[in-house]
Amino acid sequence: MRTTPPHPTHSTRPHAARTATALLTTLTATLATLATLTPTASATPTTPHCPESALTIKASVPTPQHPDVLHISATNRTTKPCVIGRIPTVTFGDLDGAAEPDPPTESAPYHLAPGSTAYATVHTVTGRPTPPVRTVDFITVAADPSHHGRRFDATAIGAPPTGIRVWTPTTTWWRPTPA
Repeated sequence: MRTTPPHPTHSTRPHAARTATALLTTLTATLATLATLTPTASATPTTPHCPESALTIKASVPTPQHPDVLHISATNRTTKPCVIGRIPTVTFGDLDGAAEPDPPTESAPYHLAPGSTAYATVHTVTGRPTPPVRTVDFITVAADPSHHGRRFDATAIGAPPTGIRVWTPTTTWWRPTPA
């Protein structure tokens, strides 16, 4: 009796081929799972938000010649790094809205090292104000939009006795050095 040799594309051991395929599939799935679970060298743990109680907020009018410019700062008084919003939240008396970021940007975290200070400059009057420019008796400064902020009376920060003039106010982003 004559037998024909097996066809070259058919395996004489179909069980071994199925086992190899299953092993390859399992190995691929395992590697994909490990890739999603293993942290990369560039991954960093998330830094917590700075609690409002851990920050010192300051505001001042730097010179009487420029009463429409305010300098503000936020200092991390803790021993651990934390984050605040990239854009300070500055509101004016009972007026609606806050100073707009200049340049325009979306919110993002700004990292504060232990003991470090972030600085920003607020221009309370921008563009060509048309009468009447609003005047307020106080501002409120928050380092993060989730904070209530600290209130500063106009006279306490060196503003003119008539108050702080407001017309399309803007604020810089937080930065590591004063203006």
